[in-house]
Amino acid sequence: MTNDDIRALVLDVLQEVAPDIEAKQLDPSLNFRDQFEFDSVDYLNFILILEKRLEIKISEGDYPKLSGLNACVSYLQAKGDA
Repeated sequence: MTNDDIRALVLDVLQEVAPDIEAKQLDPSLNFRDQFEFDSVDYLNFILILEKRLEIKISEGDYPKLSGLNACVSYLQAKGDA
């Protein structure tokens, strides 16, 4: 997957978990929780949906690496290259 594909997927999953967010207005360098209401259950659901759609396993220790859009793209790109 390209970075653009991953970015689109992450935004799609975010919209699924938190439908009220304005995905186009997200600052990709900031944490999601600094930009909109995203509680721990939403965050866990976000990660579980990413795992399912990408058919990968994300270890609990890596969850903080998925805290923002740029961070997600970097982590998932590296995970796909592994």
